[in-house]
Amino acid sequence: MIKKGNLYYPTKEFKEKAWVKNKAVYKNAQRDPKRFWADLAEELVWFKKWKKIFEHKPPYFKWFLGGKINITYNIFERNLAERKNKIALIWEPEPLEERPRILSYYDLYREVNRFANGLKKLGVKKGDRVGIYLPMIPEVIISMLACARIGAVHSVVFSAFSPQALRIRLQDTEAKILITADGYWRRGKVIPLKQNADKGIENTKVKKVIVVQRMGNKIPFKKGRDIWWEDVVKEQPDYCKPAIMDSEDILFILYTSGSTGKPKGCVHVCGGYSVQALWTGKLIFDWKDNDIFWSTSDMGWITGHTYSCYSPLLNGVTFVIFEGAPDWPKPDRWAQIIDKYGVTVFYTAPTAIRMFAKYGKEVLKGHKFETLRLLGSVGEPIDESAWQWYFKEIGKSRCPVVDTWWQTETGGILITSLPGIGPFRPAYTGLPFPGTRFEILDDKGKPTKPGQEGALVLLPPFVPSLLRRIYKNPKKYLNTYWSEYGKKIYFTSDAALRDKNGLIRIVGRLDDVIKIAGHRITTGELEAAINLHPSIAECAVVGIPDKIKGQVPVVFVILKKKIKNLKEVVVGQVLKEIGPIALPKEVYEVESLPKTRSGKIMRRILRRLFTGEELGDLSTLANPESVREIKKIIKIQKK
Repeated sequence: MIKKGNLYYPTKEFKEKAWVKNKAVYKNAQRDPKRFWADLAEELVWFKKWKKIFEHKPPYFKWFLGGKINITYNIFERNLAERKNKIALIWEPEPLEERPRILSYYDLYREVNRFANGLKKLGVKKGDRVGIYLPMIPEVIISMLACARIGAVHSVVFSAFSPQALRIRLQDTEAKILITADGYWRRGKVIPLKQNADKGIENTKVKKVIVVQRMGNKIPFKKGRDIWWEDVVKEQPDYCKPAIMDSEDILFILYTSGSTGKPKGCVHVCGGYSVQALWTGKLIFDWKDNDIFWSTSDMGWITGHTYSCYSPLLNGVTFVIFEGAPDWPKPDRWAQIIDKYGVTVFYTAPTAIRMFAKYGKEVLKGHKFETLRLLGSVGEPIDESAWQWYFKEIGKSRCPVVDTWWQTETGGILITSLPGIGPFRPAYTGLPFPGTRFEILDDKGKPTKPGQEGALVLLPPFVPSLLRRIYKNPKKYLNTYWSEYGKKIYFTSDAALRDKNGLIRIVGRLDDVIKIAGHRITTGELEAAINLHPSIAECAVVGIPDKIKGQVPVVFVILKKKIKNLKEVVVGQVLKEIGPIALPKEVYEVESLPKTRSGKIMRRILRRLFTGEELGDLSTLANPESVREIKKIIKIQKK
């Protein structure tokens, strides 16, 4: 990449080959966003073309009204003529000695059709909800696509979620079928998924449990209810006619995770989601026919749905999914996978990037990353130090870094700089995707000036993949997204600012704002400042109650190497980067921070360690043991 001041631009060679290289695309799309999306939708096969592009009855809206489509027809029938024998999916198991599974587009097509026919034989019909509680194995993708093929609504539940978390989602969807597995590998241990599934279906409407034999271990098996995957697909024909779906029919329901309270079931629909998934993947990751793409997200999250399944398949791309942890059994497992398959486009979370950096340069010895040509970041704002390490050590200062902002609710990436255009600025996500209209508003609903923080909002006509509702909860849909600035403005709940170039920086959730003696400062801004210290690998900041100031910051730090007088160093760092208003009250050195498996730090849980509130369901965390350890550290330090 070429550096000009604090901005980076793609090289002439990269730009020449990129799908989009002219910044006029932004102006053209802004002129008529509805027409822009309609032109993109023409790339898909519609059984019947829409009569109307967009309809808005605030807060509700529709896209491609009257259009008839099936996303799997666009994945398979649309691609098979040219890509029948092309590799679609490479599955890397956790055990090093186990052979990977490689499926061509034709292999995947037949697997999906057979399972779709098997579901129909079990009585699954268009509109029925199907629960999927599977690890990162090929069957999770086959299950999703089979549901989409017959018009059933899939609801994937992250395989590390507890039985209680599974039960809440199954009860809400009223699913009658659950697809699970006998178990899976995680850091060398067998996770007993079927036993968790059995507990999770208690007090639900699940009548049949389809079980994939991943481990071959002994599991409880209830005759008449449980059925092996192999028996479902046995003797089923390898063609299933795709259901003709209305553009606004539900494709899937995906629940947002939370530490307490009932999760929100985000409803995504067939037409708009297909358009967004196809084009955001193609233009942002700049996929070419020979690319090998790896998104490290689990299928239980929206990143897994869109960029580890639907988007690469719609674009006819070869992609990797991995069962295990990226640092198991050795810290460079992720690098080994990049080398093994010649990954060209790598998409991961800042948490993972900071973890790789924490292990040090020794881990990178022997890994040249010569095949990589584009890097991506997702899940949370990436701080400057992690961005620079990713760019220099993994991308070797040649690969564009597309930092991306989006949500479970948006269905696809909405903010990032396009790789053939740029510019890229460390810690800044980038520009709104063409055809989107964002604004940053202050408390009075007025646009902020460059450099001034405010609430990030999305304006009409929104985007085709934005959620249509919260399943069975219209009141929550209205209150969560359409009440802060009225029914015509989608409220993201994120704080952001723009620089003079129009680049947007996400500074954190608005509910992660600390109010110190009347001054507002986001935890994201504090964390970014602290992470600039060379000895700090990662940190989390929360605001805790204070009788005098209202709230004060408390910092949890993971170190790359030991620091003497840690609190003084962190206080000095904050003083240098922000000023005396934000000085932390306490600093705690910890081994790990409580995170979801998608890499998001659960600051609410850290905050509740001080407020005495219920911590909530810790099973939704990737590392619930971290909370116990942090509790001990706080207790010891108080003494």
